[in-house]
Amino acid sequence: MLRVGLTGGIGAGKSAVANRLATNGAVIVDADRLAREVVAPGTDGLARVVAAFGPDVVAADGALDRPALGARVFADPAARRRLEEIVHPLVRARTAELTAAAPTDAVVVNDVPLLVETGLAATYHLVVVVSAAEALRVERLTRDRGMAPDDARARIRAQADDAQRRAAADVLLSNDGSRDDLADAVDRLWHDRLVPYEANLRAARPAPRPPLAVLTEPDPTWPEQFDRLAARVRQTVGAGRRVDHIGSTSVPGLPAKDVIDIQLTVESLDDADGCADALAAAGFPRFPGDWWDNPRPDPATGRPGERWPKRLHGNADPGRPVNLHVRVADSPGWRYALAFRDLLRADPGERADYLAVKRRIAATAPTTREYAEAKEPWFDQVWPRLLRWIEETGWQP
Repeated sequence: MLRVGLTGGIGAGKSAVANRLATNGAVIVDADRLAREVVAPGTDGLARVVAAFGPDVVAADGALDRPALGARVFADPAARRRLEEIVHPLVRARTAELTAAAPTDAVVVNDVPLLVETGLAATYHLVVVVSAAEALRVERLTRDRGMAPDDARARIRAQADDAQRRAAADVLLSNDGSRDDLADAVDRLWHDRLVPYEANLRAARPAPRPPLAVLTEPDPTWPEQFDRLAARVRQTVGAGRRVDHIGSTSVPGLPAKDVIDIQLTVESLDDADGCADALAAAGFPRFPGDWWDNPRPDPATGRPGERWPKRLHGNADPGRPVNLHVRVADSPGWRYALAFRDLLRADPGERADYLAVKRRIAATAPTTREYAEAKEPWFDQVWPRLLRWIEETGWQP
């Protein structure tokens, strides 16, 4: 099933987004509600909180005295960590139970206020962040929750800041406008991205791509987008695996097709095949058929060698095209992808030459396959220059 992490700072409007997603059909797992549930009277969670913080945090009716506990932990980071060490594992366990009970075709939205702070972003197929200007959030907190303005600002600044949340966001929903504006944005997200994402994920198929190759101007967020995708790949196949940003979107300032190319390093193609099901479940299904990189000519004879085999995965998310190249460590295709990237990063002349080729081909409105094939002669031409650059610089992957 599709797992979506939903977060946002206090007063940003996260609950309004969760409610709208529920109206559209999402299964909502509310971490705040679960955090209350796991420390309800009679639970092991409450007993552990009392053991850690004393009987003064229990009200006369036997329930947790939240204001008393809040006063103990809000300004004391060590106390807050102790509380989190008790509550967070219990919430994660209950979340897993509720997620497992959802239908297999569900879109499960985990409403998690501290998703960024707890480093959970990579465990979701998609992270949605709700944002709003601080002044507007203070206004809402004073109006709707009766907070004093200074208290509202302190609560806001005790959480992750806007930059940290933006770095974690696959989708950033602005809630600076009206309720109708927010509802419309959520509905578009649901119908245009979440529903087809879930269907692609369930069918283990990459999202369809536009048929024509179109160059876009450099997007300064491409590296951040790679970081999020790479974190999910590592979460799936193991943190020790090497994952690199390759291709044109990895070269600062270079226009490119809006596709993030990623290289996952494996020990063998059998190793690659062993990762395939897990990658598909994480949202990176394999493209069917056999895939390879075209070999470059032998410098001595000018003739190409044998094909450079690999595995190729895509992204089930229709909102973010990805080519995930799974290549064997130190294989010719693996080295070429890294060396060509680094040559373009280091040499403005080669970068300009490549861009001229890309623009000339793209001007003919080619299909993606035609665009790739039309670049092959230039790759053969640059190959000897790449080999000289490697020798002269002592480049190592």
